[in-house]
Amino acid sequence: LMIIAIKSLIGFTGDLSVGLPIEWDFLFLFSLLSVLGIALGTHLSKFIEGGVLKKAFGFFVLIMALLIVVKELV
Repeated sequence: LMIIAIKSLIGFTGDLSVGLPIEWDFLFLFSLLSVLGIALGTHLSKFIEGGVLKKAFGFFVLIMALLIVVKELV
């Protein structure tokens, strides 16, 4: 996650350096949903076993990958 954060920060600062405008509404909404997701995930992790969460996350990633492949092929 640290590598992703650093890469994202470099990309963001690169966009700033070339003068691309910041979409503050989107940035705020994305940040808000991220914080809410973290809070919800932290709360739910108290009631769901780690193994079940790992499997569910694995299926989620697989489904997202399949949707992306289908979208790119169609």
